[in-house]
Amino acid sequence: MPFCEECAKYWAPSAMREDGSCPSCGRVLEAPKVASTTPSHRRVTAENIDIRRLASGDVESEAKAPWHFKLLVVALCLYLGWRVVDLFL
Repeated sequence: MPFCEECAKYWAPSAMREDGSCPSCGRVLEAPKVASTTPSHRRVTAENIDIRRLASGDVESEAKAPWHFKLLVVALCLYLGWRVVDLFL
């Protein structure tokens, strides 16, 4: 985040002017960012989505549950199983 010495304030890039200057005093804080010609994230439209690939499950970044979550699920199942056994004893 750019900091203006005269105003003693941090400015978000979206709050600054287009030329990268401070909105209150006008001092140039940083060079303006040049927009990339190829965005890293595209908007999802009917033309650029492959429904067959999504339906088949062939996704590059498939999210997996962490090991400690799986451990907690096993511990919960053991605990609830013991509570059911304890109920009938």
